[in-house]
Amino acid sequence: MQWKHFKFAMKVTEHIKNAKKTLFSFEILPPLKGKSISSIYEGIDPLLEFEPSFINVTYHREEFIYKKREKGYLEKINIRKRPGTVGICAAIINKYKIDAIPHLICGGFTKEETENALIDLQFLGIDNVLALRGDPIKTESSFVPEENGHAHAIDLVKQIVRMNQGIYLDDEITEASPTQFCIGVAGYPEKHFEALNMKTDLNFLKAKVEAGADYIVTQMFFDNEKYFKFVNLCRENGINVPIIPGIKPITTLKQIQFLPKTFHIDFPEQLADELVKCKSDKEVKEVGIEWAVKQSKELISKGAPCIHYYTMGKSETVKRIAEQVF
Repeated sequence: MQWKHFKFAMKVTEHIKNAKKTLFSFEILPPLKGKSISSIYEGIDPLLEFEPSFINVTYHREEFIYKKREKGYLEKINIRKRPGTVGICAAIINKYKIDAIPHLICGGFTKEETENALIDLQFLGIDNVLALRGDPIKTESSFVPEENGHAHAIDLVKQIVRMNQGIYLDDEITEASPTQFCIGVAGYPEKHFEALNMKTDLNFLKAKVEAGADYIVTQMFFDNEKYFKFVNLCRENGINVPIIPGIKPITTLKQIQFLPKTFHIDFPEQLADELVKCKSDKEVKEVGIEWAVKQSKELISKGAPCIHYYTMGKSETVKRIAEQVF
């Protein structure tokens, strides 16, 4: 593979601005603790032929488990099952010369830890980040910020913007070198499940953009009309940054129930009718590929700036889709 085909070391907004066609990108998961990074490369290599403009790497916050100790006492232990986001981004850039975008979350970070993480990214030459609040840990019914941490994604965006202006937490630091991060945020075509309604959700999204977010990546959706309507609503409300659609191919029977429940999204009637006929994961995967191809082609025909695929670390399905689309 000749890496010269890739346009490297650019901000996401620059990739989009310079593109002459809809871009291809995807998201991967860090491997479970103890696993080799080779699993990451195995997930990326089959997709290189489609010349991805950038690769997102998710961040997974800590979880808590309880272990029994002497006399029946329970010890609360903090674990992180999928560490390595920053290291993986650096490895991707070094190996493939493709821009890697780490997810940066509020959960589990103090403001100082966030600042230090951003400094590390700057030193590594990584100047794209996706700023997210993150999910609550499994033992919490709702999101609880770290003490002296951020409660909302907009607060994280504001901290990154301040660093881009050379403003650090320690006000005694003078003449600091400004960072140059391009900031992405999440958008929800079917609204965030915690939002009162779509209007309030759009107000929050607009606030993130006004605070300094440069582009939006949507949560997965299966009905393109909801994406198109979402984009129109954003434009009507003065949100004019690029909006990248996120696509998740359905691959298993379990996902038919898991995805709507977990991500608060709907399957359109035509897709649902086909999925209820499926008796095996293999049948679901074929329906999922066919639907994602249909979605992708329509999104491209209507000018989507990029199509971002949620691979969950498995590239075979996305490869089959991309072969028919890109």
